[in-house]
This record gives sequence, structure tokens and C-alpha cells, in this order.
Amino acid sequence: MAETTLTGTTVAEVMAELAALEDPQMRAVNEKHGDDHGVNLSKLRALAKRLKTQQDLACRLWETDDTAARLLALLICRPKAFERDQLDVMLREARAPKVHDWLVNYVVKKNPHSESLRLAWSADPDPVVASASWALTTERVTKQPESLDLTGLLDVIEAEMKAAPDRLQWAMNHCLAQIGIEHAEHRARALDIGERLEVLKDYPTSPGCTSPYAPTWITEMVRRQQH
Repeated sequence: MAETTLTGTTVAEVMAELAALEDPQMRAVNEKHGDDHGVNLSKLRALAKRLKTQQDLACRLWETDDTAARLLALLICRPKAFERDQLDVMLREARAPKVHDWLVNYVVKKNPHSESLRLAWSADPDPVVASASWALTTERVTKQPESLDLTGLLDVIEAEMKAAPDRLQWAMNHCLAQIGIEHAEHRARALDIGERLEVLKDYPTSPGCTSPYAPTWITEMVRRQQH
């Protein structure tokens, strides 16, 4: 394909290009994380850069239910173009962790309905849907904490995080860490909750990376801010 903007590109052409990028070793690594695709994400981003923004193509790629195609769709879509109900349906369809993560971070966070969805998803019985609400709340903790009840959030985390399913637990833990990092008046309690619940305390962490265990995470990030 030419290195130009691929306007008018068909889904079949894109799917053929994605198939050509498929790497069995990459698929084996991704499948360990629950992501059923074998496309190197750097190559996927390069393809998205070439395609540029194409909302109609993005919607058609999403409908294929193919994980690599959906990741590409999220890179070439127009985040503000989606209606609230569309995003709700898409989140419930996004079962691969990477698709879920990119949908929340690249699309929902930039959409005018993000706050409405954050509130609606917070009480959802599906833990994966509820985890999206926590991800949106974590961003609010950092960027727009004014109207948040941080004490109330810590109450919920203290009561529910230990027994929460993996992805919901991970999202709640991130929120706990962010409260401790960003809000000095809540830091001692955030550290205490993390130490008592011991969530992700033994999580394997690569050299040079910060542990997701909240007390370690909070302490390290605060130390960096002070230097």
C-alpha cells in the first residue's frame, strides 16, 4: 500500500494488512495477558498513522470483532464523535484487556459523555465495566478532584478492593495509589489501607519499574516529586 492517506480504504484491505503483520510469537505473549492478537503495537500505530482519522472505517473495523482491528479502530476514530450509548455498548463488547484499556484511555476520556458514563458504570454489576468507572475516577483524582468525595472513595476501596476480581481490583488499587500520591491530606490513610490489604504486594516487577503495590508506588512517586 502507498505511504499516503488511505482514504476510501476498505475493511478487507485493512484486515489483509493486519493479517500480514501477524506474528505467532507476539500472539503467544499477548495471549498470556488475555489479548488474542499477534500484531506488534508499534507496527499497528504506524498503520494507524498512515490511515489517519477515519471515523466510518473505525466503526466498520470495530464491527469485525477482531482484536487487532478494534485496536486499530481506536487509533483512527474521532473520540468526540461517539454517542453515549455507543460507548456503553462498545465497552461491554471490549473483552480483551488491551481493547478495554485503549477504549477507556484513548476514546472515553476524550468524549463529552465521559463523566456521565463514569457515574453510570460505577454501580455496574459487571466488574470489568465497573473497572472502567474506576479508571475514569482515577483521572479525576489527578486532574479534577474538586467535586470528588476522596474520603468516600477510600471507604469503598478499603471495604471492597481485597475481594474484587482482578481487573476491578487493579483499577481500584490505581485509584488508591493516585489519591495517596496527589493528595497529601489523605496520604497516611492511603498508605495504611495499602499496607493492611496487601493487594499486589507480591506482584512481579521488572528492574527499573515501580511496584504496583500501593505503599511502594505512593512512596516512590512522592519521593520523585520532592526531588
